[in-house]
Order: sequence, then structure tokens, then C-alpha cells
Amino acid sequence: MEKAVGHRIFLLSPAYAGGERARMILREQAQFPLARRLRGKSGAPIADVFTFLSGLYFRGKIAYATAFARPGRGTPGVLVITPTRGLIDARTRIRLDDLREFAEVDIHESDPRYRLPIERDARRLATKLPAQSEVVLLGSIATGKYVEILLTTFGDRLRFPAAFVGRGDMSRGGLMLRCAVDGQELSYVPVAGAIVNGKRPPKLAPRRYAAGLR
Repeated sequence: MEKAVGHRIFLLSPAYAGGERARMILREQAQFPLARRLRGKSGAPIADVFTFLSGLYFRGKIAYATAFARPGRGTPGVLVITPTRGLIDARTRIRLDDLREFAEVDIHESDPRYRLPIERDARRLATKLPAQSEVVLLGSIATGKYVEILLTTFGDRLRFPAAFVGRGDMSRGGLMLRCAVDGQELSYVPVAGAIVNGKRPPKLAPRRYAAGLR
């Protein structure tokens, strides 16, 4: 049984801002609703933008994290890792210039434009969280892009879903989406010392969702 914790927040690995879908939304001629919102004064939530860029994987992450976050007062329950802005609330609205900035920086731990904002925000977050809090990473732990930076600050409090081991991105996205719909939270294990590669689990059975979750 999952042990009780004071608070639980989620850190979501970012969508790639330099791919084909990013180029699609950055085109001046783009007229679909999300592109128009990005050009407007109010912009669009980064969760919506990254879902467009990444598809099922990020859609699953945001649905799952929103369903199961247990933040403390004054602390967002769902934070997104970004290429240049550190950790930001998933509800934060961004504009076209912000996305262009993200596209200019590769996510790599050796790039200070990426690493320093993450380190800064992780330290700030760690000081706000009670000792019994957990920080759950929804992203790959087989890469040094996030793990080493976050482990330095959060240590044993940094966890990830055990069911991620052996799954690819799309399988993880589908798993998280159905867990959010079913209200079934996954079990978490510490990132430190975790087995990052394992036997591939059986494929998920196809499932249809309501229009708002597609």
C-alpha cells in the first residue's frame, strides 16, 4: 500500500520545441485556434501548447498529474520542466516568443541556459515542501537531462511511477491517461538507485475516451 505523504507534486518532462509540430505552430500563416491564442495578448497555457507538440505522452502526463497532485498551500501541484525558464506552473500562459525561445535551446545538463534555471527553481521548491512531501517525475529516468539535476536537490524525495520501467513514451502516455480516467493512482519508487531498464510489459488494450480527453 502506498504510504501516506504530506504533499505530492509532479514534475513533467518537457515537449520538444524544435520538431515538426513546433514549426507548424510557429508559422506566421498558422490559423488553427491554438496558434491564434499563442499570438494573442493572453497566450495559451503551456500544458495546452506542450500537449500539441507531444501528443499522447504529454496529454497523459498532464491528465494524470492534475488528477493526483496534492500540493500544499501556495505551491502548484503540477510543474513543467522548460528549456529556459526552469520549473513553471502547468497553468502558466505562454506566447509565441516564449515558444521560439524554448526552440533555441537543447535540453542538456551541460547547457547553463537550461540547467541554472532548473537548479534555482528546484532549490526554491525544496525549501517550501514539508519533509514528508514527495516530488514525482513524470518523464524518463534513463537520461541525465533531468535526473541528476533534480536528485541533487530532492534526493530520496524524488520518485517516479514503477510502471514506467520497460515502457516507451506512447505506452506511458496511454497508461497515465487511463489511470486518470479510472482514478487509479500508480505506485512510486525512489529515482535514486532505480532500475531504469526492464522487461517490456504487455501492450495496453485499446480504449476510447470522451472528446475532451482525446
